Amino acid sequence: MRLTTKGRFAVTAMIDLALRQNGGPVTLAGISERQKISLSYLEQLFGKLRRHQLVASVRGPGGGYNLAKALDAVTVADIIHAVDEPLDATMCGGKGNCHDGENPCMTHDLWMSLNDKMFEYLNSVTLADLVKSQRPIHMVTVLKDERPLRRSVRSVRRGEAIAA
Repeated sequence: MRLTTKGRFAVTAMIDLALRQNGGPVTLAGISERQKISLSYLEQLFGKLRRHQLVASVRGPGGGYNLAKALDAVTVADIIHAVDEPLDATMCGGKGNCHDGENPCMTHDLWMSLNDKMFEYLNSVTLADLVKSQRPIHMVTVLKDERPLRRSVRSVRRGEAIAA
């Protein structure tokens, strides 16, 4: 049992989105570049996140993605579930037919209990918790990423030249 890249990347991308959404919609290309995650893979993940109403897409120029719920209303378990990530320590998928195809193995209850504990923990950690823990480390990067872009956009709107 392990969390695959699908779940890890989905959680990472959601943290990136949460850190930057105050500047408007966040592009998948930006997340891809910052987090070193394939753009096509992010497109697949965000399609699932959108279907589960965790993110909302904004079309057109300046478009991208925003969170569809408050930071404290989204748990890691929600994200993992949205991208179809199985978190199961059993060999039988929880069906209880792991020993001979009909009966549970001797450690089935142990692994089911671990499943419950994993879900309980991941359901207790919100996106707000993850953002708070990332802010000291990544806030400088967020500010570096956003400020020049905002200044450039304002300058273009005013018709000013942008210094290279």
